[in-house]
Amino acid sequence: MTTVSQEIDTCVQATQNWINDLMWRLGWHDRERVYKALLSTLHALRDSLGDREAIYLGAQLPALLRGLYYEGWHPGRRARTGSRARSAFLERIHEGVQRDPAIEPEAVASCVMAQLADRLPPAELENAKAATPKLLHSLWPA
Repeated sequence: MTTVSQEIDTCVQATQNWINDLMWRLGWHDRERVYKALLSTLHALRDSLGDREAIYLGAQLPALLRGLYYEGWHPGRRARTGSRARSAFLERIHEGVQRDPAIEPEAVASCVMAQLADRLPPAELENAKAATPKLLHSLWPA
């Protein structure tokens, strides 16, 4: 029988694994910076999707990360799809990392999307890719 404490530890460990994986992908050593980069990218991605797709993507995340993913979400808001979709997406990431000039938002986005590609079931990954604005498709791995 699993205790509540063990369940919480498992949730925290799963989220730490995501942060560690992204830390390796980005080649960074600052966990807080990686956490902010991960969360800002997930929020930007969530907000670029329709409600249904955002929910499906969120369901694939570890429990603790899922809660952080939904934080501040306002379902029903229309995602930006026009010619500014890419710049707005990258700007959202840049804001999330406090406009650190050493951080390239496009590289962060590509690493997070590669991480999602490695961790999501193939069908969910394809749905998420298809639901993002076309101007963001190049950020996903081929």
